Parts: sequence; structure tokens; C-alpha cells
Amino acid sequence: MKSIAGVVTIVQEGRFQLFDAAGVSHHFILHHGAAADPEQLPSLVNRHVRVSYRDSGAMIGHIATDLRAESN
Repeated sequence: MKSIAGVVTIVQEGRFQLFDAAGVSHHFILHHGAAADPEQLPSLVNRHVRVSYRDSGAMIGHIATDLRAESN
């Protein structure tokens, strides 16, 4: 499983955008079995998080399977 750390910048329903340390934007779709619920995503805006994910294939975003806030 891949993982990446960065800052959540945009949240909409079960989707979110993360900027990594290099300033690259990554788009994610929250997996239905993830450790977080879509309702929890807005509280993570502007926070550092680590996302475990898998590639989505034909979709634009990656599939986030785990999402954890990191301490700064």
C-alpha cells in the first residue's frame, strides 16, 4: 500500500485534495471502508495528514484507505 503526507487543502463530500512537501497536489476519494468518514474530512483542512491509498486505475483521484492526522 502506498502512503503520502501533506496538508489537506480542499474537501468536498468524500473527496479531498492534499499538497505534499514538494507542493504537488494529489486528489483522493475516500474509500467506503476507510478509518475516516466523509463528515470528518472538513476538520482536517489545513492540517498535516498521512494518507494510505491505492491507485484508482481509470479515475482521476486515488482511493484513500486510511487517513491520519499528524502532529507537527
